[in-house]
Amino acid sequence: MRNLGAAVAAFALAAAAVGAHKGGSDILLLAAASFLCAYAAWRSAEGSSFLKIFIAVFSTETIVLGAIRLLQTEGLWPDALAEFAPPKSTALAVAVFSILTALVARFPVVRQMTAIADLYFDQRDIGEARLWPLPNWRARESRIAIAFIVALVVINQAQVGINVRLSFFSRDWFNAIQEKDSAAFWRQLFEVFLPWAVVYITSAVIEFVLQSVLQMRWRRWLTGYFTNRWLGGHAHYRMQLRGGGADNPDQRIAEDVNHFIGWTESGLEVRGIYSYTIILISTLSTLVSFSIVLWDLSVNFTFPGTNVALPGFLLWIAILYAAIGTGVTHWVGRILSPLNFEKQHREADFRFQLARSREYSEQIALLDGEATERSSLYARFAAVVSNYFDLMHARKRLTILINGYKQVSGIIPYVLTAPFYFAGKVTLGAMTQTAEAFGTVNESMNFFINYYGSLASFKSVLDRLTSFDQAIDAANALQGAAPHIAEQAGRSLDIEGLTLGLPSGRAIVSIDRLALEPGQSTLLTGPSGSGKSTLFRALAGIWPYGSGAIRVPRGAKLMLLPQRPYVPMGTLAGAIAYPAAPGTFSREAMAEAMRAARLEAFVERLDEDDNWGQRLSGGEQQRVAVARALLARPDWLFLDEATSALDEKLEAEIYAMLAERLPGATIVSIGHRSTLEAFHRRHLAMQPGADGLARPVDHAGERA
Repeated sequence: MRNLGAAVAAFALAAAAVGAHKGGSDILLLAAASFLCAYAAWRSAEGSSFLKIFIAVFSTETIVLGAIRLLQTEGLWPDALAEFAPPKSTALAVAVFSILTALVARFPVVRQMTAIADLYFDQRDIGEARLWPLPNWRARESRIAIAFIVALVVINQAQVGINVRLSFFSRDWFNAIQEKDSAAFWRQLFEVFLPWAVVYITSAVIEFVLQSVLQMRWRRWLTGYFTNRWLGGHAHYRMQLRGGGADNPDQRIAEDVNHFIGWTESGLEVRGIYSYTIILISTLSTLVSFSIVLWDLSVNFTFPGTNVALPGFLLWIAILYAAIGTGVTHWVGRILSPLNFEKQHREADFRFQLARSREYSEQIALLDGEATERSSLYARFAAVVSNYFDLMHARKRLTILINGYKQVSGIIPYVLTAPFYFAGKVTLGAMTQTAEAFGTVNESMNFFINYYGSLASFKSVLDRLTSFDQAIDAANALQGAAPHIAEQAGRSLDIEGLTLGLPSGRAIVSIDRLALEPGQSTLLTGPSGSGKSTLFRALAGIWPYGSGAIRVPRGAKLMLLPQRPYVPMGTLAGAIAYPAAPGTFSREAMAEAMRAARLEAFVERLDEDDNWGQRLSGGEQQRVAVARALLARPDWLFLDEATSALDEKLEAEIYAMLAERLPGATIVSIGHRSTLEAFHRRHLAMQPGADGLARPVDHAGERA
């Protein structure tokens, strides 16, 4: 970007020299704008990667289009290419775009937006793309995305140029109508309008395809980014422990990412960062291009009822009118963003409650709790309804303002130009073109008025994704305060100076020194709330509240079976192999593990796809976890009441089977049944001390 900035600066010097030589004020204005454009390009090297793309495009166009303008000024542009030369104001317009992009980048909300967008444009993943009829090509995904953005920006600018050209067609066409010149009428229709209309339609189709592909590639990558961040390093678990800050992560990944990118489907467009960026660029392009047209058209207009001329009179009227409308719109609609944020929160809570009711349908039915569930669901939905009507009233006020504003906007240019038309100072075509130019400029300056409601909704999406990312950072920061887990050369699992606490900050467990010897099966008992499960989670490396050291044998594999195991949706083979892929283990190995875990009735259903978490009983789910352990063959197996749903006879069979099939594994169990003591050589009891901290104490000594 610094090299590009230097190139623009060199062009600015050349433009200044030509302007001084020819005495052209427009060339000198182009030179001044180019110097500012060069500064914007130079400074952007340290800014947003996403906005850098647009500044690079505009800066390059400033040089190319500006060079054409200088050639025209010096009389060096070929006459044969006169029809293909861009409008004289185009180079100045793109220089202004670059400057405006650099200025917009300084707004906090834009920085918030680009912080998320830059994640995609800064990554170094390799992607694959295909541009028909060319073959597939591989490159960095960010470079593919940049190519898409550049193509879309150029197409959009070309469309603005076509609209400017068609505005002159409109002038000449209406003049032909006024003068009853049929030859000019048909020539303008077939030789000017139709060719440009075909080009515009073709560009719109290409734009749609490129935009759709870019949006899905972007969404796919950003969804993967947030999913990896959320599930990586147990961040999702620590976020749940912390609470607050990031409700309903499923919605933030599935919906908010989609809304951030935006999409178009079945004629329905949901605008996101790309849409708003391109719309804003198109708006700026239209604003600058038609502002120059409007200035030229109204250069000799006078104040109504006077002979006082004000250059660009209608342009100043359009600016003043749009400024007043924008200010009033923001004052009326500023409440929309917090209301939309709350809408996402309440809708997600309602969906989550519905999902929970479905997941626990059996428990609800057993307790005859349908009435309570309905009451809870109605309360959740009542919050949705309340927010809906708050939004409706806010949008109602905004709708009154916006529609009233638009109705008045349509007649202002005709009212202002009518005296000149009736006095014979302007033709019907000129009046129509002036009115269209005024309307276009005014519409461009009404960007925030026209999109205020959807921008408020988009701002709430930005806030949710930003707070979600911040919550993940906060959860990951907890890992630094967790007990330190390290490998050691010995065979025992040693704990030293360990203190464990709750998310509230209250300490519950203190262990000065504890050694768990290999091959010495151990039972851990104690009253509820004494920290038994918390200790197991610390040994597994997922509990973030505490301090001290945990040293495990080098290369040892630890596995923890909880009281309520996770059974994913999908095939039963996938549930048995979890967290490994189903193909990790042979069909025979999985069937053997299931038989050993007393799940022989399900062996023939390994390929059956179902919601097994609801199809299997609590005891069957615990035996699925046992089958996983048999396949994983850990060195240390921790059972946190992992057989509590089994009867004592089946529990005894499972423990005997584990001892037989996993002879190299050391089993450490949490349980409350006295019958468990027979399956363990050592018994530790968590006993609360006077200080309120529980400590493990050898209860009955080592068994033979």
